[in-house]
Amino acid sequence: MASSNDHLVQSDDPNHPANLIPSLCAKFWHLGWVTGTGGGCSIRDDDLVYLAPSGVQKELMKSSDLYVMSLAAQSASLFKRQRIYLREPKGLKPSQCTPLFLAAFTKRRAGCCIHTHSQWAVLVTLLLESQNKNVFEISHMEQIKGIGKGFEKSGNLGYHDTLRIPVIENTAHEEDLTEFLEEAMDEYPDTYAVLVRRHGVYVWGENVHKAKTQCESLDYLFQLAVEMKKLGLPWIRSPELVNLQAQYK
Repeated sequence: MASSNDHLVQSDDPNHPANLIPSLCAKFWHLGWVTGTGGGCSIRDDDLVYLAPSGVQKELMKSSDLYVMSLAAQSASLFKRQRIYLREPKGLKPSQCTPLFLAAFTKRRAGCCIHTHSQWAVLVTLLLESQNKNVFEISHMEQIKGIGKGFEKSGNLGYHDTLRIPVIENTAHEEDLTEFLEEAMDEYPDTYAVLVRRHGVYVWGENVHKAKTQCESLDYLFQLAVEMKKLGLPWIRSPELVNLQAQYK
């Protein structure tokens, strides 16, 4: 099957998922998001889902390294933990992120899902752990405008809005996070991301451009939040300061 379906990952189009995933993963490696083969990316093209493999250096990934599956065939399978691949690269293993990527595609009709091991994302989860909190909240930051309002909602959040990202606890095996990620998606239907304590973050969007934009915006906000914490600055602007600013307009 692997050789007969190699055409699925062969294209001269730089925007083809088989070319975009290696390109994006190389960029993420340079940002420090996917070091040591960790993290990954998946793109949905209608029914086809393209997935980065496990254990491959992300900056060296090739289109021939990718797995491809049918979303419809996988959804129809009676054995949800059994993956049905249209193409499997020889000598590689599928990513344990696969069921979490599929959750974004099925529950949010996402077109792309990105998983990073960003240090800023991990540090934010540790700061929240010290406060016994399971939600990252930040307001009155310009970069919040890079995040969408929510599933099936048009437009992005505004400067005065409060961004909320749920946090789930890490597990020994990544695929075991799936149930908890889906629960977080249900509890926070407008979120485009879920943080994983001491691990990283999953970010999705309706297409590659939006998923990448939101991932970059969130990482900026996570880093900002860590630096603000060092300076003793609150992540949520107090009502008193907001009211004071309104008085001088």
